[in-house]
Amino acid sequence: MHSKNKHNSIYQFDKLIENHNPLSKYVFVNDYNTQTIDFSNQKAVLELNKAILKHHYNLTDWSIPEGYLCPPIPGRADYIHYISDLLSEDKLSTNIKGLDIGVGANCIYPILANRIYNWKMVGADINKTAVISAQKNIEATPSLADNIEIRHQTDNANIFKGIVKKGEHYQFTMCNPPFHSSEKEAQKGTLRKLKNIGKDTKLTLNFGGQSNELWCNGGEALFIKRMIKQSVEFKHQVGWFTCLVSKKDNLPKLYKQLSKLKANYKTIEMTQGQKQSRFIAWKF
Repeated sequence: MHSKNKHNSIYQFDKLIENHNPLSKYVFVNDYNTQTIDFSNQKAVLELNKAILKHHYNLTDWSIPEGYLCPPIPGRADYIHYISDLLSEDKLSTNIKGLDIGVGANCIYPILANRIYNWKMVGADINKTAVISAQKNIEATPSLADNIEIRHQTDNANIFKGIVKKGEHYQFTMCNPPFHSSEKEAQKGTLRKLKNIGKDTKLTLNFGGQSNELWCNGGEALFIKRMIKQSVEFKHQVGWFTCLVSKKDNLPKLYKQLSKLKANYKTIEMTQGQKQSRFIAWKF
C-alpha cells in the first residue's frame, strides 16, 4: 500500500471493537492464531467498515442499504493518497476540490478524501437510492456536511454534463467504474471471489452490488472511453481526470482514445497485498 496509508498494518480488532462493539460478534481467532472475520459475510464486513470509519476517521455513524457494495476501505484510501501525489506534482496541496463520479451509497471516496486531506468533494450518482444513502452518510457526521455535496445525475447519457456546473473548477475527478458487461459476468466474478477465499460457491451471492455498481453495456472499457470523450468538454474546469482500470488488458484501447484526443496521460500502479490495481489520469 501507499506509504501514507494508515492501514498498512493488520487490523487491530480490539481497538476497533472499542469504537464499535457490534463488530465483536463477528471476530474470531483463525488457525494461525490471528484475529479476523469471515470476509464473505457481508454483515461482518459492514460492521468492520463502521468500526474502521469510527476509529480511524472519527465518523459518528455510517451505513449502506442492503445489497449495495461494501467497500474495502484500505484500498479506497490508497486511491486518495495516489491522487494526492498526482496533485503534488503540480504543486497543489491546499484548497483542493474533487469530484467522485459514481459516488455510490457508501460515499466512501468523498469521506476519506475529506478526512485524510481535508479536501472538499462533490459526489455524483445516477442511482437515486445511492444518492439518498450517500446524503444520509454525510448528515450522520455533521462536520462532513460543509465539505461534501451529493448530486443526482438524472441523464444516464452524460457523465459530467449536468453535474459540473458553470463556473466550477475541480483539481481532479475520480471514478470506480462498473467493470462487468452484464449481470451474468458479474455473478461469475462473485463466484470466483467465493472460490478464492475457500467458500462454497452455492452460497448466496453476498458480496453485494447493484447493477449500476457492477455492470454496464460494454463493460469497463466502453464506460471509460465514453468518460474520456466527454471529458474534453470540461477540460477547462478540471485539472486531472482519473479513473480506476480493473482490467489491465483494457489499457491499450484507452491509451489510443486519449492519444486521439491529444490528452496528456499516465497510469499509476497500486498494490494492496496480493492485489494489483491501477488508475489512469489524463489532462488537456
